[in-house]
Amino acid sequence: MALDRGAAAPALTTSPGGGHGTPRAIDRVVVSDDLGVQRWWRSEMADLARRAGVLVSLAPRTALDRIVRGVAHQGVAARVAAKATVSLAEILAAAHAPALVVLADGVEDPRNLGAIIRSAAAAGADGVVLPERRSAGLSAACAKAAAGALERVAVARIVNAVRAIEEMKAAGLWAVGLDARGRDVWSGGVDLARPTCLVVGSEDRGISRLVREACDDLLALPLAAGIQSLNASVAAGIALYEIVRQRRMQQHAMGTPGGGTAGSQRRNDSN
Repeated sequence: MALDRGAAAPALTTSPGGGHGTPRAIDRVVVSDDLGVQRWWRSEMADLARRAGVLVSLAPRTALDRIVRGVAHQGVAARVAAKATVSLAEILAAAHAPALVVLADGVEDPRNLGAIIRSAAAAGADGVVLPERRSAGLSAACAKAAAGALERVAVARIVNAVRAIEEMKAAGLWAVGLDARGRDVWSGGVDLARPTCLVVGSEDRGISRLVREACDDLLALPLAAGIQSLNASVAAGIALYEIVRQRRMQQHAMGTPGGGTAGSQRRNDSN
């Protein structure tokens, strides 16, 4: 939709972190690369967008014309998200024990992201975390691929993935990244029954170096000779259900159904 300059500040102030009930959260703003528009945006709106967790991209004015489909605009267009986001702190506060959060690092295809969200919801994850940059938004294509799962799992936008991982570690989660350099997920000795943040990267680049270094452990899915990688959403689904399997096995062994809050089970840094 076209975003009038006078309405931009109020829209960004209330979007998108208003929780599950926010009706029309702005997911992305597209700003014309015209110098005059850029000066206005940098001086008045850039900080507001950053604080609101709204993705911002530059595009030629002709691209904005296509986005708004002929509606008059002032060099700014906004895309309404299929769902409002929450903060990472809200996800952690509401998480069950043992907590399970998925961080999608660099997943830019909306269908892949939607499929990851669907798998996360099916596996009982407490939330999905998306960086502001190098990430698909909660678009209609994402919502379609999620097949209703967007209504069943909380999604947070974060500025910096490494800082988000450190925040989750401080809350008691163990950060586990899917990476070809990691050990075989079925090699034994990988405890995924504890509170876990599963980090999934894009299928072409994987997880970024700094994010990889922030992880406590790296796990790889075994592949047949000649196959370089799996689709990101497929890899996420396999890993998520290995987490589910281990947790079910532990619950059966202990004779308990699980449950509680995230704080009732903490990470053990000696492991």
